[in-house]
Order: sequence, then structure tokens, then C-alpha cells
Amino acid sequence: MTPMPERVFNVLFLCTGNFTRSIIAASVLRKEGDGRFRAFSAGSHPKPEVHPTALKILGNLGFPTEGLRSKSWDVFAGPEAPVMDFAFTVCDSAAGETCPLWPGHPVTEHWGIEDPAAATGTDIEREMAFILALRYLRARIAAFAALPVASLDRASLAARLREIGQAEGATTPRPDVA
Repeated sequence: MTPMPERVFNVLFLCTGNFTRSIIAASVLRKEGDGRFRAFSAGSHPKPEVHPTALKILGNLGFPTEGLRSKSWDVFAGPEAPVMDFAFTVCDSAAGETCPLWPGHPVTEHWGIEDPAAATGTDIEREMAFILALRYLRARIAAFAALPVASLDRASLAARLREIGQAEGATTPRPDVA
């Protein structure tokens, strides 16, 4: 008898512009989610296009870029939208906004990191900011993907996700650090 496949969880990454960080996170989870997750991204005030350096870095490092586009989070708030299991804000401004009520009432958490699109300096220094953002998001996503999501109660899951969001590179101070 073939074992039942584990449920696939829908994950929404949110950032104000849906321009860089949320796009990177969705791409990373699409590749490294081991078929257990379906990744989406959106923004409260989406930019007209995805940042070209984000697409370049993702492509150069073997992450999927097909179909990545900047879109409003309203797309995921309607009755025809996929029901989200998780929603992560990856920029501090999106975390401070009033989000729509998501169908399914997903577990939410803030995983803020610095905006690589705001980096200054040489072309190499700016590209390194994108690589660093990808590294921080990839570490969070790896920790998330390793969780026994289906067997944790909502409170335990929320606590673990909060810990993940405070990992290296977090834009908000860790609660255990003065």
C-alpha cells in the first residue's frame, strides 16, 4: 500500500513593493520546499516589475524565475484565491500595515530583512546586498521547511516561526537582546 502524500501547504510572502524580498523568498521556497509547499508573493503597493538584479541573482544561483511578477496582495484576499496556510512579511513596512483578512486565517509571522534594492555603492556591492538577502531568506526557509508542520499545534508552530524570524539578518531586534 502506498502511503498518503503529505498535504501541500500554501505560503504567501509579503512585502510592500513585491519587488525584491518577497520575490526572492517565493523563488527559494519553490525550489527548496521539497514539494511540501506552494509559494506565492505579493505586496501592498506593488511595483510595476520585479527588480532586475533579484531576477539576475536568482537565475545565476539556479532558483526559478519563470512567472515571477509583482502583484497586489488583494489578489490573495478574495474568495477565489488559494487558501493560505502561512503568510510571512519580509519587510518592516509591510509588517506595520493592516493586511487583508486572508481566507483560511493563515499562521502569520514577520521575517524582516534589509531591503537589498536600497543598497548603495558599486555594482558589486549592490549585488552582494541581494546575495546576502537571499542567504538570510534561504536560511529561514530551510528552518521552516524542516519543521514538522503537520504535527505541531498552532501555538507551537507560531513560536517556532517567530524564532526563525529573529535569525541572523533580522531587521527587528531579538527580544532576548537588550
